Amino acid sequence: MKKNILSFAVTAFFLSIIIVSCSKEKPVTSDSNEVSTTKEGARFVVDTLNSNIEWKGYKVFKTESSSHFGTIKFESGVVTVKDGKLESGNFVADMSSLTSEDLKDKKDDLEKLNGHLKSADFFEVDKFPTSSYEITKVSPTAEGDYNTVLDGNLTIKGITRPVQFKANVAVKGDEVSIATEPKDIMREEFGVKFQSPVENGVIKNEVTLQMKVKALERK
Repeated sequence: MKKNILSFAVTAFFLSIIIVSCSKEKPVTSDSNEVSTTKEGARFVVDTLNSNIEWKGYKVFKTESSSHFGTIKFESGVVTVKDGKLESGNFVADMSSLTSEDLKDKKDDLEKLNGHLKSADFFEVDKFPTSSYEITKVSPTAEGDYNTVLDGNLTIKGITRPVQFKANVAVKGDEVSIATEPKDIMREEFGVKFQSPVENGVIKNEVTLQMKVKALERK
């Protein structure tokens, strides 16, 4: 009897470890972020030479004079178009291409900042070489300066969260262009947190991202 009780306890212990481990590995997503696009349309491949992500980070005060800004290149990407309208999309960013533009004329400062951003203090590029954004819903809008609302999943450092962008989308012949609004995301929600509590406190949590995508139809 004691043997059976001991065996049951051991089994229950290991099951609890498995359940907890699985729950920790589950990406953070939204119930409303189920894929609602058919992906049955024509495929357009991202022109990585003429597409990028523009970023801007801020120090204590979010002003133009207390910020750094730069770009990240896309490694790959594809969008689908059906009946002349954007249907879906998936973009993969090459985090090793992350660079500052405001320091491009200051070589030493540029190398120092780029190295710091790619280190374990921030994006851990060696461990997480790519980030991605998958469009899960495309909604036309007539409000404001943008004609489309994109819902999707943004993944940075292996953490996935739902992020919505307003965007201007144009489908012309064999080309698709997508230009999103500048959008603030909270870096700490994606594990981008400087290891020093003191230093982390003087860097704004907000990072502004803007995607500019050009995609060409795959014949």
